[in-house]
Amino acid sequence: MPALKPTAFYGEVTYLGRVARRDETLRSDRMEVVLATWAGVAGEEHGGINRPSCSRVLAQHPRGTTIRNTRQFSILSEEELAQIAEKMGVAQIDPSWVGASICLRGLPDLTHLPPSSRLQSDSGTTLVVDMENRPCTLPIEEIAREYPEEARRFKAAARNLRGITAWTEREGPLKIGERLRLHIPDQRVWNHLEGTRA
Repeated sequence: MPALKPTAFYGEVTYLGRVARRDETLRSDRMEVVLATWAGVAGEEHGGINRPSCSRVLAQHPRGTTIRNTRQFSILSEEELAQIAEKMGVAQIDPSWVGASICLRGLPDLTHLPPSSRLQSDSGTTLVVDMENRPCTLPIEEIAREYPEEARRFKAAARNLRGITAWTEREGPLKIGERLRLHIPDQRVWNHLEGTRA
């Protein structure tokens, strides 16, 4: 039996972006097509096969340690962005403002897809889900350009709705309008977290 199960769930690509100048802005540039390479999106600031470790993995590595880059893509849900906007009291949150690589429509509860799930296009381009992308304060500056007062509400509003990070398993193009099929690990949920917190 395969270790990954194809599901009947698809996410339609409604946005593709690339953060080319992170030292200037987190805002991603809108693209019609991107090439998912072993290093992520070609020309992407968050790209690379490896990356320096950050605060997200301090329990595992000293800051700045070279580790595998499993954060090549920032993937968001169109529906979850709408929920964030509603909680903030604004008309919309454009995926470019939060540095999105991909925005998908139609995948329920995208932020909580099981780690190691796959998102695969009809042509075979395949991304592996790393984990939930926890909200941070970095997008606030970009959102404040549109909503100066409401931007400070972003981090709290985006809790459990900020999307996921992912990395390339199989290279290939990704295009606006195409669908990515969800494949999930064929295993039961691990329910042994009680007493494991340090």
